[in-house]
Amino acid sequence: MLLLLCGEIAFAQPDSLQQLYKKRQRTVIIGSSVAYSASMVVLTAAWYSQSDRQSFRFFNDAHEWKQMDKLGHTFSAFQVSAISSATWQWSGVSKQKSDRIGSLISFGIMSSIEVLDGFSAGYGASVSDVVANAAGTGLYWGQQALWNETRIYPKYSFHRTPYAAVRPALLGNGLAEELLKDYNGHTQWLSVDMDKFIRFPKWLNLSIGIGAEGMIYANDESNIAAGYNPYRKLFIGVDFDLTAFKSRSKALNTLIFVANMVRIPAPALEFSNGRTKAHLFYF
Repeated sequence: MLLLLCGEIAFAQPDSLQQLYKKRQRTVIIGSSVAYSASMVVLTAAWYSQSDRQSFRFFNDAHEWKQMDKLGHTFSAFQVSAISSATWQWSGVSKQKSDRIGSLISFGIMSSIEVLDGFSAGYGASVSDVVANAAGTGLYWGQQALWNETRIYPKYSFHRTPYAAVRPALLGNGLAEELLKDYNGHTQWLSVDMDKFIRFPKWLNLSIGIGAEGMIYANDESNIAAGYNPYRKLFIGVDFDLTAFKSRSKALNTLIFVANMVRIPAPALEFSNGRTKAHLFYF
């Protein structure tokens, strides 16, 4: 659906403009439905294909994976809200209404994953996941309501770790799966657009990141029993605001919009295990 943002309106009269918007809204509805269905098929194949089915149940996993999975839910819910809002604005819906619709759609899409979890053996529907989904949509919608723009961006970065090779069925077998499953390599960031608050270079942000390592099992007790030392990592670093660079090309602006979801390698300080490390480029 991001490609839909590439369109633009030129020399349209009110009647033809209204018809154009109706066509675009139909395109958004059909395209979103297809994209959602396809993503559910891919997610089921990547995440649930090796799990047996069970009767629907709830499961409290709030203490697992150092909460990195919850931060992932927050990140995803925010990004789906932003993308959905942008597509509805492209179809002629006002920004305020698009933000509302996009956030509600995002919460519904993200929370529907809990249905898959609820029927999958080894998992279960998680109330804390739903809370994390609400936090992501709230972070997007709240900023639009307060500032009518995004000033604090959730971002994601990943590096491969040796832990996935220890338990590939759980942490991922190959890069594509590890991007989703190996929380040891995930870092979730909040990138603050400083020039919106103080005098600061428009293209430069400050970012705070959270990661974790030493996990081949979901809970600390199992990891420690297996001889691992699970711990959290806190980062403070700089970040580049790619949206500060505008182009006349709608397609290029769309690519910038997507690329800005990822924190590209940049200097950062890491605080973990009572020590401080400096990274010239951390991803």
